[in-house]
Amino acid sequence: MASTITSGTLTVKVTETIALNGTNMDATNTLTVNAINEINQRIVTLAPQDIIILYEFGTVVGPGKFIYANTQYLRVTNKDDTNPLHVNVCTASTNQWVSVTAGQSFMCSMDGSQAIASGTVASASLANITKISVENPSTTDALDIDCYVALT
Repeated sequence: MASTITSGTLTVKVTETIALNGTNMDATNTLTVNAINEINQRIVTLAPQDIIILYEFGTVVGPGKFIYANTQYLRVTNKDDTNPLHVNVCTASTNQWVSVTAGQSFMCSMDGSQAIASGTVASASLANITKISVENPSTTDALDIDCYVALT
């Protein structure tokens, strides 16, 4: 059986709007990714002090697992109005933690290529992302996060 899914073009726009001293300092940046034929979107509630794996990447599809070479774009948005969210981006040998404040997003345009670096500025070494985990550092409040992945 042949697929009846018609691929589409993903357009991601990031717009900043502000006037300082009467001068417009707006900016809009647009990312366009062609041939997207798979979207995974979900809202996840993270219990206080919980750590979970959101995504794993490799060469096979499974529950929460995606083919790395097909992954083009991902976003994790902290839907809380007060508490931060911690995002852990792992490779086979390293991991990096990022704090995402209330209402903010972590975005990554992976393009199926090596997407994260470790090492010094002069000699950074890019590697494939293998896993993305999230942590709720709050001791009392659950966090809602909006998760989105686009693949070819």
